Amino acid sequence: MEIIDFDPKHAEDFKELNLAWLNKFFWVEPHDEEVLGKPQKYILDPGGNIFFVKEGDRIIGTVALMKLEDGVFELTKMAITPDSQGKKIGQKLMEHTLGYAKAQGWKKLIIYSSRKLVNALHIYRKYGFIEIPIEVNNPYARGDIKLELLLS
Repeated sequence: MEIIDFDPKHAEDFKELNLAWLNKFFWVEPHDEEVLGKPQKYILDPGGNIFFVKEGDRIIGTVALMKLEDGVFELTKMAITPDSQGKKIGQKLMEHTLGYAKAQGWKKLIIYSSRKLVNALHIYRKYGFIEIPIEVNNPYARGDIKLELLLS
């Protein structure tokens, strides 16, 4: 297993992994469709990044860092294939992502999530994310919790 940076040849993997996850737990919102369909425009060009977990020739996980403002990024679009869940791959991806964000000198990371995702919230808190007030007009209709991690 290795963690690799975005490569356009994996753009469809990014989209498919996230659509499968969203359809399993929630629904696909217009904001999701836009970002997943154009990761170069919405994530990479503004200064964010996308990582993939690769096992052999197969992409089994992904996460994105989307710029909100200078030094502040949203950790978003994290998904692991169902057959790879429960193997701490999400935690390895989180460690890689946090190391990357710190190396960039960023100030903080934000996560929008749902209280129904108990396992995900446990992992976020394990890595130091704390709950903060969520905006009424947050980007996700399914989002009912916002967390942040101060990096500096």
